[in-house]
Amino acid sequence: MTKISVLVPCRNERGSIRKFLDSLQIQDIEPDWQLEILVADGLSDDGTREALRQFSEGTRTVRIIDNPGRIVSTGLNAAIGAATGEIIIRMDVHTTYARDYIRQCVRALRESSADNVGGPWVAEGRGLVGKAIAAAFRSPFCSGGGKAHDPNYEGEVDTVYLGCWDRSVFDRVGLFDAGLVRNQDDEFNFRLRRAGGRIWQSPRIKSSYTPRGSIAALFRQYAQYGFWKVAVIRKHRALASWRHAVPGLFVGAILTSPALIAAATAFGLPTVATAIGAAAVAGLSVYFLACVAATLPFARSLEPLSLAILPGVIVVYHVAYGLGFLCGILKPAGRESGAAAPTRFFTALTR
Repeated sequence: MTKISVLVPCRNERGSIRKFLDSLQIQDIEPDWQLEILVADGLSDDGTREALRQFSEGTRTVRIIDNPGRIVSTGLNAAIGAATGEIIIRMDVHTTYARDYIRQCVRALRESSADNVGGPWVAEGRGLVGKAIAAAFRSPFCSGGGKAHDPNYEGEVDTVYLGCWDRSVFDRVGLFDAGLVRNQDDEFNFRLRRAGGRIWQSPRIKSSYTPRGSIAALFRQYAQYGFWKVAVIRKHRALASWRHAVPGLFVGAILTSPALIAAATAFGLPTVATAIGAAAVAGLSVYFLACVAATLPFARSLEPLSLAILPGVIVVYHVAYGLGFLCGILKPAGRESGAAAPTRFFTALTR
């Protein structure tokens, strides 16, 4: 008998939680597997808790775990503490899973002998803006070429979507960092690799993630990603990949160019000021052309209006992340005693 614990952090998911739990009930698993579903609820106040109670009354499979910390990392840690399975799988509410998702996770874990396995991070948007956001998410230019966004890649990666682990991994490496509102999975995987662990991506593990459906929500999400990425870098004093710093460098260059031009002018160096201005204009022109070129692979798959806004969506991804990254550098992101507390913009998770 193999016991598998599925961890589900959630907060205020009344409109999605029942459909998600129903999808878990039809997962194709082996007869000798026993499944427990641990939903770590972050003190939901929209009716999610009541929906969970109603569902759990009809099955012994689902257990509700309190998550007073209200964020993903504390929810995952609470669920891990309550889990009794030898294999632990993380699943999120805003993702649709193939019926053999759990089976393929376990298969990849056993065949690869890796410490963490998962599938590619595939986005499927809804509506005009949502589809453009999903397309940008799949673009190598937008995402920095990370293998996690390649639906066909199989092999070792530096991080993976969601995750599947032997329980012993957490005993060896520790739990998720409860001080991180975002990027807790990246930090855990970074720590796992530093401890000699291996992370494996398998395209047989199929799921599709529903991204944000508005530009404002996307901007806030990626500003938070950039902000909390700095906390991970500070903790380990290293970058998992240089691509994480590129948006911050890009936005920093844009913001400092006017100041450099003004300074050169003030010191009587008009030639230098002109050169800086020309370099900035040329750089932005190349960047915008690259954004337009990045839309070409989607010319046949996207409807015209979604395609038309796609370059702007790519800009939002980069600028939001870059601004968040710079804010993270200027303002400490730690929650530890004595550290400056991040503003609500960087801590409140919303859909």
